[in-house]
Amino acid sequence: MTVDYAVLTDADLVISAQKGDTRAFDELVRRYRDKVYRLSFKILRNEDDAAEALQDAFLSAYRGLRNFKAESTFSTWLFRITTNASLMKYRKRRDNVVSLEQSQNPSDGAEALQLPDWSTQPLDELLDSETRQVMEEGKAQLDEDLRTVFTLRDEEGLSNAEVAEILDLSVAAVKSRLHRARLRLRDRLSRYFADRLTRRDRGR
Repeated sequence: MTVDYAVLTDADLVISAQKGDTRAFDELVRRYRDKVYRLSFKILRNEDDAAEALQDAFLSAYRGLRNFKAESTFSTWLFRITTNASLMKYRKRRDNVVSLEQSQNPSDGAEALQLPDWSTQPLDELLDSETRQVMEEGKAQLDEDLRTVFTLRDEEGLSNAEVAEILDLSVAAVKSRLHRARLRLRDRLSRYFADRLTRRDRGR
């Protein structure tokens, strides 16, 4: 009997792969290859490093699959492996290592402040290439712990609970780090728009 792996759920594929069915694992790779690469690239910002991190992540997942328990979804488990593999590569490129367990704010458990929207700029201006470049530069300057939370939560669209599980943090800590990341990016973009407005006024 021929099995159509494409219609199986992740959970069914995991069970089959744990029993030694390599085609089931191949289907998991097919489903998540692009997402894993995208996440790795956003952390590493380098195509070659992201490709290596992708290979490392799936190799680690394959080796550890027998020990995977359905206490979380396969995707959350895989994203945790991917994040760790990417951060290991990222840290090798730096002189100073910063731990995910460290925080520049002693009150990680504090509830994030509710701040007003940072911009009233129209959407088409927010999405122009120059603004995107400013945003990318701002993300690159974020501390590793803040950038990772921002990437997982705001760029990948994971929930606070999923990010907390991936990074082994409390939900409160995720909210706090996400708030600080947004605040720093908001400040950078606000200064950029203010400067753009000044230059525009001078050109009149």
